Amino acid sequence: MICILLVAGHGTVLEAQIQNDDTGLYSHLSGVPKALLPGTGGKKILDFWWETVNMRQLFTEVYLVTNADKFKHFERWATANDFPVENVVNDGSTTLENRLGAVADLELVVRSRGLQDDIMVIAGDMLCADQNFDIAQVIRFFRSKPGELMIYYELEESESSSSRGMVEVCPDTHRISRFLEKPRPGLTASRLASVVFYCIRKETLPHMCDYLSLQPRASDRSFGRFWEWLINEKQQDVFGMKLPTGFQLIGQVSLSDYTKWLTHYSCKQQNKPAKPITCRSYARVGLMGNPSDGFHGKTIAMSISNFWAEVTLVESQTLVLLPHPLNDPTEFGSLQDLFCISRKEGYLGGLRLLQATCKKFYQFCSKQGIALTKQNFTLKYDTNIPRQVVRSRCLMKFYNITDQDLPKPIRANFILNVETEELFITAGLQDRVVQVYEGLVYMDFSRELMEQQGYGHYVPLDMSRLPSLWLAYLSDPSDSGRIHSNIRQRWLSGEQEVVEAMKTFAQLTDQARAALQDGDWPRLAQLMDQNFDLLSGPRKPEDGGAGESGSAVKLPGSGGAVVGLCLDQDKLVSLKYLSFQQAGCVFCVLSPYNPSAQGSNVPP
Repeated sequence: MICILLVAGHGTVLEAQIQNDDTGLYSHLSGVPKALLPGTGGKKILDFWWETVNMRQLFTEVYLVTNADKFKHFERWATANDFPVENVVNDGSTTLENRLGAVADLELVVRSRGLQDDIMVIAGDMLCADQNFDIAQVIRFFRSKPGELMIYYELEESESSSSRGMVEVCPDTHRISRFLEKPRPGLTASRLASVVFYCIRKETLPHMCDYLSLQPRASDRSFGRFWEWLINEKQQDVFGMKLPTGFQLIGQVSLSDYTKWLTHYSCKQQNKPAKPITCRSYARVGLMGNPSDGFHGKTIAMSISNFWAEVTLVESQTLVLLPHPLNDPTEFGSLQDLFCISRKEGYLGGLRLLQATCKKFYQFCSKQGIALTKQNFTLKYDTNIPRQVVRSRCLMKFYNITDQDLPKPIRANFILNVETEELFITAGLQDRVVQVYEGLVYMDFSRELMEQQGYGHYVPLDMSRLPSLWLAYLSDPSDSGRIHSNIRQRWLSGEQEVVEAMKTFAQLTDQARAALQDGDWPRLAQLMDQNFDLLSGPRKPEDGGAGESGSAVKLPGSGGAVVGLCLDQDKLVSLKYLSFQQAGCVFCVLSPYNPSAQGSNVPP
């Protein structure tokens, strides 16, 4: 692949204002080409781009196109920065009036140097908010697509779409369906702005000659007009890749705009989170319908603040995953100590979940056309969840990945895939959905929805009036995945009893949703008992239930645990001190986690 840096523009506005500045603050910049003006990080703007593309393993050659007026400046820059002087191309223009136009400059290099390879094109006078993105990831994404590649970013609130080339991108295929060069207000709702940062296949390069023959005026030979023609008229396949950072082309900007964006981007770099990013994810209980979430059923689940997993991320020189001293032991008192701990707890601490999540996160972003910055971090976790499961939004916050980039329904699928595809853990989608949405959530996993859109229908429910719920669990619980695996095999084989049970679970869930909305707690308790009996088999009279002990019970989805609804506070106390203490269980009254009551809290 060949890289071409374009710096042939004639920045008359900025240059004139620097020359006429009365403050004297910019007199040393008089006559300096735009690409050689100071950028972020104490570097010239062009220095950053040269450092980014000066990689022999990625590019066989790098060319720089400039004009006759500034040629000597770039020739001296090339000598001082180990850039091959023979690769500095002069387009012969001396003024804005006799310029060739950006597309013609690119075509000049291709034709004059006989280039017959894929090309990356970058504007060398473009400010970048983050100077650490991975250009190799951009090239890999380009190679995976059957067309050209265009880089875009999401406009900041202060930026107007009428001053940029705007793209409309299909979220599934990443194909750019429409390109609008500086559209008037209201013409598009998109806030995705294209920048002069493209990958063009060698087969497409001849299209430039076709376009130039149609456009004799240099003002129409801009890349914006070229992409409008290629995408909207020629229907050429062009794909988009998002960089979670900002760009500013300073071609025809004023001195005040240049200093404003330089200050803005420099402050962003200075304010990068040296302080840790901490996110907390709360445990959940299945109130109704489970385990039908894995069988196209319906469920209701609730997040609780009694138990949580917390992940802390801080930027570092290398990427480090810190083992938890209790859950990922690496030091033991003796061989017998190792034997006893391993026999009881196995080898499945939270560290493998962190590593698998990081791997799948990078894989997801690469596939979705999101280029990540080359930043490293140290990641550690803490938890009080029995047989802990760790989840986090820290990676999204660290890499500026928005909810639009990774929507909640897709995020739940992503978390599930970490377990099922990477770690081969038997798990259902219900837990991941409630971890992402938090609160009390109704979920419909019907086959039609899952096959049509890849996820279910998720509805947050009002939880402000919930009655007292309790949880009891064994201190050494079993693995619910092993229990459910037998059900899955029976369901896949079409066993009628299991198939009908899953349909009944869904019906109970719809009835429970109505009871929750109506505040009909006796009815909810009755439905919880029915859910329990359907999964575990009918109980004997001495086992109790809503009618005997005053507390309904059901399995919440974790092995060795039950969740209950008690409408009699006196009996709730007796349950704690008699039944479950005698049975050797840990007993607690649940504290529902209501995200709508947490103000500015950001869920993990």
